[in-house]
Amino acid sequence: MNKNEVNTAFEILLEEIEEVFNIISKDGESSFKEQDFEKAKILIENAEKLKAFREKIKSLQEEWQTIFANKVPEKLRKQRIKSKLKKGLRTPETDFVKPILESLVELGGGAEMRTILERVYNKMKNILNEYDLQPLASEPKQKRWENTTQWARNTMVNKGLLDSNSPRGIWEITEVGRRYLRDLSN
Repeated sequence: MNKNEVNTAFEILLEEIEEVFNIISKDGESSFKEQDFEKAKILIENAEKLKAFREKIKSLQEEWQTIFANKVPEKLRKQRIKSKLKKGLRTPETDFVKPILESLVELGGGAEMRTILERVYNKMKNILNEYDLQPLASEPKQKRWENTTQWARNTMVNKGLLDSNSPRGIWEITEVGRRYLRDLSN
């Protein structure tokens, strides 16, 4: 994937949106446990709006990549990538797509999220940077790369690469996902 400062800005924006989403989710969970269902309902509605907003940003990022990303000279792109990663930016969500699809195929087409996360980590551990390995501020028990993987899954469901009707906690590849993986591998 081509990178440049605009793409990096999209990644930062997506990460900030995800942080807010995680905070809203945590507040919603607390409200539900406290049986404050009205507050929980409002938080769920806000989370849905934020999720839709994130998809718009993701779509704009993809549009940028297809239209403008190649306009940045390769030499400048490489210099900017190195300097940005040293500052600790996470690995982009799109880098997780192939490892997720490969893991699902290896596991027979579907598996529990934790199993997939373990496989994805083993496939990506050599490219994950220090920033990816840090815990989320909003969810200290979760590493940033795990959160990025879960958001990648959400995007893949929206694109039809993963099944949207899988049982909770189970990820399943679709035939579209299998074809996409074959195309990536060729």
